[in-house]
Amino acid sequence: MPEPIKHTEKRNLVESILRYIPGFRGYLEKEYRRDADALQRQWLSDRLKRAKRSIDQFARPLADAGKIDLLPEVDRIRGRLDTIIARIDGAMRGYSGFFDLVGVKEDLLDRVYQHDLQLMQDVDALADTIEQLPQSDDPAGKLAELHAGLDDLNEKWDQRADLLAGLE
Repeated sequence: MPEPIKHTEKRNLVESILRYIPGFRGYLEKEYRRDADALQRQWLSDRLKRAKRSIDQFARPLADAGKIDLLPEVDRIRGRLDTIIARIDGAMRGYSGFFDLVGVKEDLLDRVYQHDLQLMQDVDALADTIEQLPQSDDPAGKLAELHAGLDDLNEKWDQRADLLAGLE
C-alpha cells in the first residue's frame, strides 16, 4: 500500500505547476486522498480474500475425515469474513463527507491515517491467523480467535466510518 506522503514526492511537473493555480491545489489534494483511500480499501479487501482460501483448505479435510462438528463454525467464520469484505468493498470511494473538504485539518487527517495504518496491521494479522488455520493443532481455539479478530475488525471499521464522518 503506497503511503500518501510518498505520492506527493513523485508528482510530475504538470501536477506541481497546477498546484499553484488557486483552488486547484485543494482539488488535487482531495483526489490524492480519495485515491489513497481507494487503494487502501482495495488492499484490505484483497488481503482478506486471499486469506479466505485457507478456510476452504481447512474445511475440506474436516468434511473428508467426518469431523463435521466444526463445519458450522467454519461456515460462520466464512460468512462473517464475507460480510466485512463486502463492507470494505462497498464503502463509497473517498467517503465524500470527509474527502470533499478542501481544507482538512492536519490533526484529523493524521488520526485517519494512523487509524488506517492500524487497520491494515490488524487485517494482516487476522489474515495470517486465517492462513494458519489448516495447520492448527487446536482448530476450535483458532476459530474462537478468528471470531474475536472479526469482532475487533468490524468495530475498527465502524470507528473508521465515524472518524471520517466527524463523529469521533
